[in-house]
Amino acid sequence: MPGSIPASASSASPLPHAWSPAWRRLRDGARDLPVVPVTILGATLLAAVFADVLAPHDPVLGNLRHRHRPPAWLAGGDASHLLGTDHLGRDVLSRLLFGARISLLVSFTAAVVAGALGTAIGIVSGYCGRWVDQLVMRVVDAWIALPAISFAIFLAVLVGPGEMNIVIILAGIFWTRYARVIRGEVLSLKERDYVRLAIVANCSKWTIMRRHILPNVINTSIVLSTLIVGVVIVAEAALSFLGVGVPPPKPAWGLMLADGKEGLMAGYWGVTLFPGLAIMLVVLAANLLGDWLRVKLDPQLRQL
Repeated sequence: MPGSIPASASSASPLPHAWSPAWRRLRDGARDLPVVPVTILGATLLAAVFADVLAPHDPVLGNLRHRHRPPAWLAGGDASHLLGTDHLGRDVLSRLLFGARISLLVSFTAAVVAGALGTAIGIVSGYCGRWVDQLVMRVVDAWIALPAISFAIFLAVLVGPGEMNIVIILAGIFWTRYARVIRGEVLSLKERDYVRLAIVANCSKWTIMRRHILPNVINTSIVLSTLIVGVVIVAEAALSFLGVGVPPPKPAWGLMLADGKEGLMAGYWGVTLFPGLAIMLVVLAANLLGDWLRVKLDPQLRQL
């Protein structure tokens, strides 16, 4: 009977339990958390948050009498500068800690903004279909065809350096990665019985996308974020290295690499080694954590 359709749609809706399976899988899988990636990311986040407390020196002020000091455990090193100093006499450890704050804040914010934008566009494109889907996918195809770093450099030169500008640029480039994957998920989800019943129950498109589609694609978006954040960190470091990202004298990791490149051939390798090592470890840890989340949040992969 017509009056029974809404009740059927309501009872078939996954809304009351849409979020619980994913979090239950994460809770059950917490016993085998990847210790090394979580430790690296946790330590980096703590260093970024408490940089003001942990840093032994001001990251911007330098002393030319102490320039190019090697790490403390090498000949000529100074215990007051554990990781040495750069060409302006600035403490490398202090700049590394404050650089973690700037680089991670810019990269994580860009990844979150890109994820929110790409997820929303992917849901609308996949569910609405027809000309909306065609238009969005053509834009995504054109966007992905552009070389990401080169395009980011072009945009950064146009708008100028700055943390907020870099967040907008990177989010504007990487949202397409989310949109394409989420759109594919939605194409499958909209054929499910509970979505069809919601349509028969005369639910609006907005309600269906918000209550029945979004909770079932948010897991994918979270996994994508952990995988893409590593790419965004490298992109931000590249822009800062080239002088179109975070403006000096702020201690972003990419800027530290740029500052150290001149002294590298002269044997002053510490300024380049430590930020490069930090970027490598954080990106590797983010990718490993993303792989773990992908397996834990996908029941099919858990059975492999």
